[in-house]
Amino acid sequence: MIFVPSSRRSARPSAVGLVLASVLLLTACSSTSSPSGSGTDTPEVVRPTPHVGFDYQIGGPYKPPSGVRAVSRDRSAEPAKGMYNVCYVNAFQAQPDALRRWERDDPDLLLRDDEDDVVIDEDWDEALFDISTAAKRARLAKIVGRWVEGCGADGFQAVELDNLDSYSRSDGLLDAADAVAFARLLADRAHAAGLAVGQKNTAELLPKRSAVGFDFAVSEECGSYDECGAYAKAYADRVFAVEYRAADFDRACRAYGKKLSLVLRDVDVRPAGTKGYVRRTC
Repeated sequence: MIFVPSSRRSARPSAVGLVLASVLLLTACSSTSSPSGSGTDTPEVVRPTPHVGFDYQIGGPYKPPSGVRAVSRDRSAEPAKGMYNVCYVNAFQAQPDALRRWERDDPDLLLRDDEDDVVIDEDWDEALFDISTAAKRARLAKIVGRWVEGCGADGFQAVELDNLDSYSRSDGLLDAADAVAFARLLADRAHAAGLAVGQKNTAELLPKRSAVGFDFAVSEECGSYDECGAYAKAYADRVFAVEYRAADFDRACRAYGKKLSLVLRDVDVRPAGTKGYVRRTC
């Protein structure tokens, strides 16, 4: 059975105007970095190469097409041999098939409204994690952190932490500061495991990238939301950009096809060979 993670973008106005005013160029130019304060026995963190051939395979793994040198796959999949592998982790929300486990074992780690109902991302039928307090963030970081560390043990070089923007779907129960604080805990775990950490979407948090420790970005529909330039500037072109509409992809390619790792995929990110599979590059 193919596990299909929740690739998504919530409909919202672009925040790029605010971002462009706030974003500063990264000063680091090398393709590798190490966690701050790391000892000599800490694994090296290798950031992706800008404008490398990329494929987004979070809906199911398949043989990387010709020219691909980096892939993103779900944490349940094996990394692709000889590639730069990004591990997809749904870090801020619960997969629908895991909800029963959370309600049984850690019900208080699911965000609840005033009527004690679990807050659900209705677009993807996923329960939001409750990251509103330091204590809950610490407990969640132990659980999700084990998933992240598993990516490193399996041979991935990097991790993308999905649903960083869950606070925007929390009915005001969470805020950006909660997301930044939780992401920092996970980034620390990832760096200690030798993994680079990708900011997934949420352009409005680009000014917080250093506070979290993000090393690169995975952006869905930056062409549609006119955000590609903001990500490119913030991460010195270390951006894996995925578009789901041909017109947006073509526009992004014209402007950033020689700078970013751009790919057009079908919205369900189906494996090659299955009905509805779409993939194009610039």
